[in-house]
Amino acid sequence: MTFPTRWFPPALILALPLAAQADLDRAVERTRAAFNVPGIAVAVVQDGKVVLAKGYGVRRLGDPAPVTPRTLFAIASNTKIFTASALAMLVDEGKLAWDDRVVDRLPGFQMSDPYVTREMRIRDLLCHRSGLGLGAGDLMFFPPTDLTGEEIVHRLRFVPLATSFRSAYAYDNILYTVAGEVIRAVSGRPWAEFIRERFFGPLGMASSRTSIRDVRTGDDVAAAHAMDGDKLAPVEHDVMDNSAPAGAIVASAEDLTRWVRALLAKGDLGGGRRLFSEKRARELWTPLTLIPHGEPPAALAEARSDFLAYAMGEDVRTYRGHLLVSHTGGLKGMVTEVSMVPGRNLGVIVLTNQEEGAAFKAVTNTVLDHYLGAPPKDWVAAFQEVRAAQKARAKEEVAKAAGTRNAASKPALPLEGYAGRYRDPWYGDVLVEASGGKLAMRFTHTPGLSGTLEHWQYDTFVVRWKDRTLDADAYVTFSLDAAGKVARVAMKAVSPSTDFSYDFHDLALAPVAPGAPERW
Repeated sequence: MTFPTRWFPPALILALPLAAQADLDRAVERTRAAFNVPGIAVAVVQDGKVVLAKGYGVRRLGDPAPVTPRTLFAIASNTKIFTASALAMLVDEGKLAWDDRVVDRLPGFQMSDPYVTREMRIRDLLCHRSGLGLGAGDLMFFPPTDLTGEEIVHRLRFVPLATSFRSAYAYDNILYTVAGEVIRAVSGRPWAEFIRERFFGPLGMASSRTSIRDVRTGDDVAAAHAMDGDKLAPVEHDVMDNSAPAGAIVASAEDLTRWVRALLAKGDLGGGRRLFSEKRARELWTPLTLIPHGEPPAALAEARSDFLAYAMGEDVRTYRGHLLVSHTGGLKGMVTEVSMVPGRNLGVIVLTNQEEGAAFKAVTNTVLDHYLGAPPKDWVAAFQEVRAAQKARAKEEVAKAAGTRNAASKPALPLEGYAGRYRDPWYGDVLVEASGGKLAMRFTHTPGLSGTLEHWQYDTFVVRWKDRTLDADAYVTFSLDAAGKVARVAMKAVSPSTDFSYDFHDLALAPVAPGAPERW
């Protein structure tokens, strides 16, 4: 079953006025050039109509195939509102309540604190106030791992909390994986099947997928791109199947116009059909967790928000005095943004095949300003300025650390003394191996995290990952006991620009005791 055809007659796919279209085309092409983005897809919906759906640039460097409105992109965390909406459907059907205890729906669910385990409610899974730290546990699935979703949910009990329950905002992905398990338990259907049957089918999102693995040969799909040194290169798509409810959907700008129109219509599909009730729609966008925010950089002053909060699967803030509901998504080589201004019945979709978030922000703000009648603002130049400053600060911090390094210091042990199998309670095992006068590190569940250890100072090394498209080199510090043996290992990203999902700092690695199971 699909959307009624009256939702998408050709006459409703309107064009922007020529002058506005030309301005947008120039802004997108300037964005692509400024931030080195091979391809961008942009779509705009207003008052239930598709005003614009257009592709720019190419799907893959070195290949002339163009990005079109039908080109598929990994939308990453823009998946979260689908998961939240699936739970809203189950609430409408009386199969679930937002304030149900998670442990009553998933008897095996467990957090590291018994109180939090007992008191965690369904809505708490969706609004980043659990007490977990920023991105805690993400290394169980990012970069892609061999752990299953069920294993990840089980290991959650070993992830320590950073704050008390419901006391602070900290973005996480792992609890959306738990939410997917709730959907399975309550509906009797796996998350992916539920999304396909209850959203993709009714909405007519015929080309959308719940996994990058479902993309078929010949599909119109964008390649992911990341910097390899100082050169942009295509990279493999991240497979997110074990954390699918947090970020696995693959969709086109054209398909997402159908989704955004349904959200703006508060679930109403027309003809007496609904995805979910208007009450549930209001609940999904009701702020639940305040997000600390300060003044933006001077170059972005016009984007200042009166408040910033997280609802269920969406950020909620103001933009130029208007309520803005939005979310971004980021995976290796691909970042996206979907924004809605409910008061103007306006939605903006920007999909990119590079890792530069400033690109989608520049395009989104340009489109929003046009429809909100805001004074002209060169968002491309503004975000260029801000990104240049951010990169300079990150480079300065790395250089500052290098300046305090005692390069003349020596390790306390011969290299073989650092080799061994180390275990973290929630991630599992990390191997350090000595061979040919060098040390190497390998994360046993993560094929992409394999690299060499270079001595930094004293008993601290830096792991340089073989995959240089990962901006994630990390300090590795070995702590010795009184007998001169390694007692524990701590890690921390070298650069402040490293994505928070590389949560090396949350690891508590210790030598594996003799006789312990080989795999964990």
